[in-house]
Amino acid sequence: MSTRRTWWTGLALLIAAPVVLCAQVPDTLSPQAQDSASQQAYETHRAELVKQLQETQNQLSELRSQRVQLEANVENALARAMQGRAQMLLMSSEQNALVQLDGLLATAQDNMSAQRDRMQALGDAVRRHTGAVLVVLLRTDTAYAGPVASADLKVDGTTAGSRTYSAIAVDALHRGAVDELYRAPVLPTAHTVAVSITTSGEPLTQSVSVNAQGETVTYVQFVVRGAQIVPSTWTSKGTTPF
Repeated sequence: MSTRRTWWTGLALLIAAPVVLCAQVPDTLSPQAQDSASQQAYETHRAELVKQLQETQNQLSELRSQRVQLEANVENALARAMQGRAQMLLMSSEQNALVQLDGLLATAQDNMSAQRDRMQALGDAVRRHTGAVLVVLLRTDTAYAGPVASADLKVDGTTAGSRTYSAIAVDALHRGAVDELYRAPVLPTAHTVAVSITTSGEPLTQSVSVNAQGETVTYVQFVVRGAQIVPSTWTSKGTTPF
């Protein structure tokens, strides 16, 4: 009886041995599989970031529409309130009606200002999230340029900077110094940069269109050369222009 039990025990151990050995073999991935998994994780993370950016831009557009609708509603409410107050003044001798109307107008103006600030903050958040930066530089060609008196910069039709150069600044420009007129985060889209420069009493203007890209610094350089302004553009992934 003991011999038979020993024989069955040995047979069971032989049957279970491959299973135990297979369970002890660790699962490993080949380098190709690991690279594929890393690439897939990167693509997934990138798609999530792009989706978040698109959702934020959609929210910005929706808030703009809401602001326009809110302004229309406020204007309609103000018109009705003013009409009602005017009728009350004609029918009664209420002394503080005008004061109350002025308070109503002031409150409405404060609400609209708060809404505008909120829209501006959201737009700034979107621009920071994209990582697109626009930098505008100004320098002079020492062989051909006259003294630069002033420079005015516009980005997308909005005034972005103004300079009035002293004699020391003019001398520095002629010695090769570069003046950074503008640096700010922008949306990753096309932008128009225009500069107006006064040299020896003569105004010079030049504009250029650039396409800002996400996570990239886009540089626009204007070089004053004689009676013209020569623009050039380039991009950089870092914080330095080269």
